[in-house]
Amino acid sequence: MKKIILFVSMAASMMACRKSATVPSTGTQEVEANWSTTAQYGSYTTDGYTFNNDIWGSGAGSQTLWVNSYSNWGVWSDQPNTGGVKSYPNCAKYIGTAINSINTCTSSFNVTIPGNGSYEATYDIWDSNNAHEIMLWMSYTGSVGPISYNYNASGQAVPVVWGVTVGGHTWNVYQGTNGSNLVYTFTRTSNTTSGTVDVRAILKWIENEGWMGNVTLGNVEFGYEITSSNGGLNFDTNSYSVTSN
Repeated sequence: MKKIILFVSMAASMMACRKSATVPSTGTQEVEANWSTTAQYGSYTTDGYTFNNDIWGSGAGSQTLWVNSYSNWGVWSDQPNTGGVKSYPNCAKYIGTAINSINTCTSSFNVTIPGNGSYEATYDIWDSNNAHEIMLWMSYTGSVGPISYNYNASGQAVPVVWGVTVGGHTWNVYQGTNGSNLVYTFTRTSNTTSGTVDVRAILKWIENEGWMGNVTLGNVEFGYEITSSNGGLNFDTNSYSVTSN
């Protein structure tokens, strides 16, 4: 595929995708990508994976999603330092198999993410009817918190399960609803920028807890849920894949 050249406005940081040898000194950087978008809900499909820019929150700023392949993509996002999620640029793969009929379902990732801002590098996993949403927070920073039925006196979400090891990682687990669907959030007890997740094991654990039945697995998404990235920050996916049978 013919590559396109992007000139992405930058505040203080530099894009980490495939770059040209020359970096302009005018506050922009030339980068190469097979596809990119600044559209609010810009989407692109390749090799069974679908990318979505997904700028959905109130008061959102500008954002550029770029893609070289399903395993090499990223986003530059400039979101104001205000409350509430602004966007979830992501890559999704649809499975379409009932949990108890899945033999294996795993996903691996490797990312380069900023040390400031407020965001999560997170999976967002859905059943086919979008009634159950499972978030796996692999890394998170800043003013973010999971949806929960229970909060303490300081307004912090309270887990329903502490320190459970499942799917290859150790998590605190929260339950709640966003008004449209049930939400189960697994926050890793320490941040990581790379690893492999046994998605099937997590789904079976939820089923065994009695929180959902033998639902059909829909989209397995991975991306960056961004609350603030004031001035523009880069979120780079160095590798990513979903394997299921």
